[in-house]
Amino acid sequence: MFSSLAAVAAHPVGWGWGWGPGPWFLFIPFFWLGVIALCIVFGGRRRRAYWAENGGWGPQGRGTQSARAVLAERYARGELDEAEYRARLEVLLATAPQPRD
Repeated sequence: MFSSLAAVAAHPVGWGWGWGPGPWFLFIPFFWLGVIALCIVFGGRRRRAYWAENGGWGPQGRGTQSARAVLAERYARGELDEAEYRARLEVLLATAPQPRD
């Protein structure tokens, strides 16, 4: 009995017992690739949602669009009348940086 226990204890674990590790050694790399892919997918969705909400990246997109949105919101709440809204909108559009072609 002791000789069989000594043989089991001396045998290197994972080698020579049946068919070997099989395809299970691929599980860990595939798991982490899946986690990274999910982070990229959900990160891209959040970035696109932020971009759509704020009117784009950079000074020509975000600042102008958010100012126009605030102006439209104030007009919708009744804080501005139509003449004042149109006058302020013209000023915003005139001072907005033009995109380069």
